[in-house]
Amino acid sequence: MRLDRFLSESTELTRSLAKKALHRGEVEVDGDVIKNAAFKLGEEQDVRWMGAPLALVGVRYLMLNKPSGYECTTRPGRYPSVVELLDVTKRERLHIAGRLDVDTTGLVLITEDGQWSHRLTSPKRRCDKHYLVTLAQPLMEGAEDRLAAGLMLEKEDKPTLPARLERLPASDEDDVIQARLIIQEGRYHQIKRMFAALDNEVVALHRERIGDIVLDSALAPGEWRELSEAQIASI
Repeated sequence: MRLDRFLSESTELTRSLAKKALHRGEVEVDGDVIKNAAFKLGEEQDVRWMGAPLALVGVRYLMLNKPSGYECTTRPGRYPSVVELLDVTKRERLHIAGRLDVDTTGLVLITEDGQWSHRLTSPKRRCDKHYLVTLAQPLMEGAEDRLAAGLMLEKEDKPTLPARLERLPASDEDDVIQARLIIQEGRYHQIKRMFAALDNEVVALHRERIGDIVLDSALAPGEWRELSEAQIASI
């Protein structure tokens, strides 16, 4: 690989800025200052910029505990992007695999592996997505059966796929009404619309799990970490 390309792949430098850094003598290869942008790097060579060792950015697989008020987009919008929470280089390469609404919190997966994210989000895979739902009022009788049978949502031409609902015990202190919902789709505002069809309102929504990947309980809102090899392989 050309040295200027290596610099642009391993830092925030563009190719033109990399050439300027080389011209200023800021780059060393195996201890020697190299100014030639076309210098060909071999394997296992030690490259340093301003004394800091460099390495190519590999394919990344990240989990983020999304806070409310952030958009699952890589483009500037009304709200800040979740990608802005990541302290990594080359953020422009990343994309969100399975988006959440701006007011929904919890597990978001971010990568640059298009095939991996396609397997994650493809309706054919029917990957389970687990949500903790806070509701405005108690669930109607028979809600489980209606969700399992599929609901016809407004402006849709086919019912939702079967969903599983688990009623959670109400807290004695604050009387919060919560349920756990497991779905295999990702339609527009789907969960909010599903509970609206059950004459209820979603007050808060939190994604806990996608497939075998569970949100790390050690991550505070806005924090992230890399996925384990087992988690990556599970998709």
